[in-house]
Amino acid sequence: MSFKVKDHYFNLAKKNNYLARSAFKLEEIDKKYSIINSGSHVLDLGYYPGSWIQYVLQKPKFSGMVTGVDIQEVNEGLAKNPRLNLYQMSIEDICELADIGVDKKFDVVQSDMAPKTTGIKTVDQLRSLSLVELVFYKLPILLKEGGDLVIKVFESQDAQNFFKDQKNQFEKINFLRPKSTRKVSKEYFVICKGYKFP
Repeated sequence: MSFKVKDHYFNLAKKNNYLARSAFKLEEIDKKYSIINSGSHVLDLGYYPGSWIQYVLQKPKFSGMVTGVDIQEVNEGLAKNPRLNLYQMSIEDICELADIGVDKKFDVVQSDMAPKTTGIKTVDQLRSLSLVELVFYKLPILLKEGGDLVIKVFESQDAQNFFKDQKNQFEKINFLRPKSTRKVSKEYFVICKGYKFP
């Protein structure tokens, strides 16, 4: 169940040629927590259609590399950028860095992944948290020591408990509901700074 709300951020996304309004969520997060640096090596999980990647690549003086992974077909329009590599695959299939064509861990892992929603609150919350848990399971493979993670989750007590259990994995964990989030949405973002490699 998905739909577009044609509000200020929808129109602003069109004006700025962003593929989705979610670019403004990452922009707000980045401005507040300084996630993306000029030379960052970035992994975008569940990138499709690619507005977060657009934001990163369009940052002034960005000279790093971005890898995008999604189960959707590769967005060929994005794929032409020389600082970007896209893969059609599940995060579950990433067992080593070579699976996504890199030989060093990432400075930043960002995930705007969301499950296909059913409209049943508890089911959607559990599906969202399952994606988050999968990302955390893969972090030792993907994220370098001292690296940062930005990840979306649907609000629930189970999600709160999960992140409390993960607090020792990072120097600091912050929570943010960006201004561009639709009012009816139950999502928020978790910004994890300074990964402590286990």
